[in-house]
Amino acid sequence: MLELIGQTGSISGAARGMGMSYRRAWALVQAVNATFRKPLVECKTGGARGGGAALTKEGVAVLKAYRDAEQAALKAVRPYVRRIRARMRSR
Repeated sequence: MLELIGQTGSISGAARGMGMSYRRAWALVQAVNATFRKPLVECKTGGARGGGAALTKEGVAVLKAYRDAEQAALKAVRPYVRRIRARMRSR
């Protein structure tokens, strides 16, 4: 969700990208913002150019930390996946 908000500049765009309702996406943004000390998503209300949403500095940092952890986990599991695949081929 955070990544798509950063890419699309809107909660509705992120919701569409994830195949979920705007209402559900908005609830997730509210929950995430309430969970962290500082909000991760900043919402801008409409106007002449419309509203939108953007990741805050904290949001960008949390997303980066998540992606770093994801990459570290994938790297750590690679040798085990290789062993599993080798056993599957030896049948």
